[in-house]
Amino acid sequence: MTDVRIRPIEARDNAAVANIIRAVMPEFGADGPGFAIHDAEVDAMYEAYARPRSAYFVVERDGRVIGGGGVAPLEGGDTDVCELRKMYFLPEARGIGAGGAMMLRCLDAARAHGFHRCYLETLTGMDAARELYLRHGFRVIDAPMGGTGHFSCDRFFLREI
Repeated sequence: MTDVRIRPIEARDNAAVANIIRAVMPEFGADGPGFAIHDAEVDAMYEAYARPRSAYFVVERDGRVIGGGGVAPLEGGDTDVCELRKMYFLPEARGIGAGGAMMLRCLDAARAHGFHRCYLETLTGMDAARELYLRHGFRVIDAPMGGTGHFSCDRFFLREI
């Protein structure tokens, strides 16, 4: 990952991150109702993650944003639980270690914000993502937590941090 860097999102990144989310989610069949692609925050990620106990990071290569991921309090969840949110990468960011590096950055931010558990939800078919989660200590849980509104997700994970 020598030519790639991870940095906090800036307001100028909003359009690039929204475009990534809207390009990657349909690639995995996640563009219908009940998926994060329809969340209001997609067009204003910088502002959404400027809230307390939230952080969003982008992966940048040669000055171009090619991925992102963040953490925020789990909607409707316990105060010690955060959610790993909107972690998506363009094809050029996959297989180069960006996912693992982003995961570590997000978990560090979650710890710094005082969270003790990290939850995430995903979809059958996102196999590389699932493997990444398991490699980083997440375990499969049987049911969703909180109230994310992502009723089309069908795989749920939790990790102590």
